[in-house]
Amino acid sequence: MTPMRVALFTNQFPGRINTFFARDVRGLLDAGVEVEVFAIHPLSAELWPYVPEVLSPTVFPRTHVHHLGMMDSLRAVTSGVAARTAGDCLAIGASALRFGPTAFAKSAYVMPKALAWARQHGQRFDHIVAYWGNYAATCAYLFHRAAGRSIPFSMFLHAGTDLYRGRVFLEQKLLYADNIFVVCDFNRRFLQQTYPAIFPRLAPKIHLHHLGLDLDELPFSTSPRVANRVIAVGGLHRSKGFDDLLGAAALAVAHGHALDLRIVGDGPEGPNLRRLASRLGLSVEFLGWRRFDEVRTEIRDAALLVHPSPGLGDAVPTVIKEAMALGTPVIASAVAGIPELLDDGGCGVLVPPRDQPALASAIERLIGDDAARARLAQLARRRAEAMFDQSRNGRGLAARLRETTAARAADRPLAMPALTGSSCD
Repeated sequence: MTPMRVALFTNQFPGRINTFFARDVRGLLDAGVEVEVFAIHPLSAELWPYVPEVLSPTVFPRTHVHHLGMMDSLRAVTSGVAARTAGDCLAIGASALRFGPTAFAKSAYVMPKALAWARQHGQRFDHIVAYWGNYAATCAYLFHRAAGRSIPFSMFLHAGTDLYRGRVFLEQKLLYADNIFVVCDFNRRFLQQTYPAIFPRLAPKIHLHHLGLDLDELPFSTSPRVANRVIAVGGLHRSKGFDDLLGAAALAVAHGHALDLRIVGDGPEGPNLRRLASRLGLSVEFLGWRRFDEVRTEIRDAALLVHPSPGLGDAVPTVIKEAMALGTPVIASAVAGIPELLDDGGCGVLVPPRDQPALASAIERLIGDDAARARLAQLARRRAEAMFDQSRNGRGLAARLRETTAARAADRPLAMPALTGSSCD
């Protein structure tokens, strides 16, 4: 049987953070799907070493990753394929304008890329998939329209990057898609609340896809941990809530607990967080950005991982799933898809967002209870094995894509977009 060929559109690849994208691609490859990646950001060749080993060049040749410079993409604007999609381009631009000049500029940036790629590659694939619902999906949508073939179009929706804010042209893409993959049930409910008028049309094609883990590279460990070590991992951005972690840690220290607090990551809030730690009298080790293997070691050595999300940002933080697999108990905010990861508190501790006393209390309670940490670690590993196995989830995703491809090949016409907007778009 001829393998299914998938064109997978993403924002940036390679990048410094590729982990869950790489795992999903590997899951599809292992399921017998041929994947080529179309990355809308320009190629930064110095980032290739950051691609995880699961997508090494021997597994996924670099020739299967496509980048396009702006001058090359602009040459497509005067072609016949551009004329055929003029209405789509106008509709995308009109939607983007409602979100301001930055959204309009980003949309305008991806449109010629989509047309150029459609000229070069539009006849080569069996299924077009957008890994993000934002500008990557806009690019994939226009590629699909320009190719003019009766093949499926599917899209993922993740989190703040592509669902919770800046929903440029999203209603139209949702209506057009054959499949909408959400990474947590919270996102399904978010769609229902945000698009109530069209949700009955969306519901049958929404599918839950858990982003996978390579459980072999994240072995469960019962080895002794640094008893008072608390770790947090993520970009140093306001959306991560690390200021709340520092405030909670200061409360715990004031209550007589000696904490070894380490934060892995870098970002614009780094200087502010260092100043806050100094003002609170905390000894915090800011480790900066680290490779995956180094982060894995840091998580494995810690007594607790804390993820204090202040609100809608991440939907299902990868670091929480990795800690669950490795046997490091998790304390996290009860926002977005995090309660689903932690079984509504059955295999981790949930606290209200932005509640520093509650976070401090949870840290104090778990740091002082070896038996509770061991119990949560065992339960979390079992949940990770049941929900996040990369190979099994990859096979499920591949099966859905194949089923949709076969249905479209049999008798379904090329879908037409709904070009009317709504108050949400």
